Amino acid sequence: MKDFNEQKRYERAKNRVEDLKKFYNNLISYTVIISFLAGINYYQNEWRSAWFLWAAFGWGIGIIFHAIKAYRVNPMFNKDWEEQKIRKYMEEEQDNNKQLWE
Repeated sequence: MKDFNEQKRYERAKNRVEDLKKFYNNLISYTVIISFLAGINYYQNEWRSAWFLWAAFGWGIGIIFHAIKAYRVNPMFNKDWEEQKIRKYMEEEQDNNKQLWE
C-alpha cells in the first residue's frame, strides 16, 4: 500500500511539472509571436492601426486560463479535488448498497 501511495504522489507531481512546462512553453510562444506580429504591424503602418493587439488580447485570455490551471488557482482544476469527489461518491454508493442488503 505504501508503494502504491508513493507511486500516486509521484504521478501527481510529474503531471504538475508537465502542466507547468506546457504553460511556460505557451507563454514563451506568446511572447515571441506577439512581438513578431507587433514588428510586422509597426513595419506596415507604424501602429496607426494596431491590429496585433487583437491577437495579443485573444491569445492572452487563453494564457490566463492556462495559468489558472497550471498554478491550480481554481480548485475545480485540481486533481486532488477530483479524487476526493470520486472517493466520496464511491463511499456513498457503497453505503447505499449496504443499506439495500440489510
